[in-house]
Amino acid sequence: MAKKVRTPPPPRKVQVPQRRDARKASAAAPQRSTWLYAAGGALVVALIAAAAIGIVLARGGGSKATSPKTAASYNALPGIRRTKAPWAPEYLYLADRLSPLDLTTMAGHNGLVLHFHVHLDIYVNGKHITVPRWVGINVGAGYLTELHTHDTRGVIHVEAQKARTFTLGQFFAEWAVFLNAHSIGGYSGLKWYLDGKLQTGNPQNLVFKPHQEIAIVVGKPPAKIPSSYNFLPGE
Repeated sequence: MAKKVRTPPPPRKVQVPQRRDARKASAAAPQRSTWLYAAGGALVVALIAAAAIGIVLARGGGSKATSPKTAASYNALPGIRRTKAPWAPEYLYLADRLSPLDLTTMAGHNGLVLHFHVHLDIYVNGKHITVPRWVGINVGAGYLTELHTHDTRGVIHVEAQKARTFTLGQFFAEWAVFLNAHSIGGYSGLKWYLDGKLQTGNPQNLVFKPHQEIAIVVGKPPAKIPSSYNFLPGE
């Protein structure tokens, strides 16, 4: 008897991989609203602006940096010396001190509406201390300020292109010499005189007026406290 031939099963159907519809996939993914991107961009701009303002203020470019400081804070300005005499003009930090002192630079003596002179004497144990020339005059940079000296006589030139007041504290801080009610430079126990009369209070606050004679005395006083100064003709 012949063997029965077995019929093989039909081949299994292989499912063809389905192509994913990119449009459906993107539609299914959560979408970020456009306002979210706009808000994020605005935040970044605000942070950059805040950082820029902070840098400007730190460099003295803001309105607070241009407003004058109190006399008590003058001694904290860069370059102020609490040393003993002599004191040469200090130029390294002069430009950094001018704005806090409310002093401006001028190319020359033109257009002045204020122009007068005062005289300053300083004595330490009876010895006269020289007020140097070119305080407030930066020859290398080619400018002078509203308060300056031209020579070693102690004559302070007060010159401005608008009417305003200036003080002894501004001049000393421009000169970069420490001054308060008790000390000058590296010396303590000062007394000060105006037109020969002993004064009280802080000499920093003295407002300059034409032909004042100012004397600061530490230790032993000179034989005579000057009450006036013989200014040159025209001063």
